[in-house]
Amino acid sequence: MKSLLVTLIGILFLVTPSSAQDVLNGAYPKTHSDSRQPVPYQFLREADIMWSKTIWRKIDLREKQNLPLFYPKTPMDGRMSLIDLLMWGIKNQGITAYNPSELDEFASQLTMKEIEERFGAKETTVSIENPETGEIEEKIVPGSYNTFDVKQYLVKELWFFDKQRSVMEVRIIGICPIREFYKDDDIDQEFVKFTKLFWVYFPETRKIFANHEVFNDRSDAERRTFDDIFFKRKFSSFIVQESNTYDNRLIEEYAIGLEGMLEAERIKESILNFEQDLWVY
Repeated sequence: MKSLLVTLIGILFLVTPSSAQDVLNGAYPKTHSDSRQPVPYQFLREADIMWSKTIWRKIDLREKQNLPLFYPKTPMDGRMSLIDLLMWGIKNQGITAYNPSELDEFASQLTMKEIEERFGAKETTVSIENPETGEIEEKIVPGSYNTFDVKQYLVKELWFFDKQRSVMEVRIIGICPIREFYKDDDIDQEFVKFTKLFWVYFPETRKIFANHEVFNDRSDAERRTFDDIFFKRKFSSFIVQESNTYDNRLIEEYAIGLEGMLEAERIKESILNFEQDLWVY
């Protein structure tokens, strides 16, 4: 009798739907990106680096190839834009934000309040009536900001030749989002302003980059991660600065327009030609 009762309870448990069952939005659970680890860098010795050059390049998010870094405007389907991911990492994952006003990109840190101020979020004081006492009291309202204002990124990277492995490689050192906006008194929006928000040390961000997907327009089954985008150089950019004698001056300080574009291409070709000139065919 006891065994029969246990059997009936087991059957009842199997046929009764569970209210705690998760709804699967698809045909299979997606766990690949959540468990991914960034590809580790190859170990380097200073004695093996026979040549190196520091390059700064700019990523414009309005270019078609860079749209996966720009969208979605608000987090959806487990995806978020690059700037939303960086802000989330700074708030919740301990990612360090550095002051972009310093000559050394990683010299001093910024607080979240300072970052929000650079976004244009300012606290305001409003007068409200206290419902209990009826007296007018002043209340501080925190400012709001729009991450969609970030239209560009500045990337600092190091190109080097490793003679131990006989390869030319590049490693990203830091990323800096750039806010594009108009002043409140610029009603006709004639004068666009640019503000560097903060620098992040790229190796510190690779963990969260490898765990968050970006949209792949070719297949929903093969979702790339932010780490894939940067590690495999799946983005469009142009050079704006190289390490040089003149205090690392920008290209725009001595060449503008078409001349500036040609100078950027010259720097790019000089890096590629250096590697080619090392070999004898």
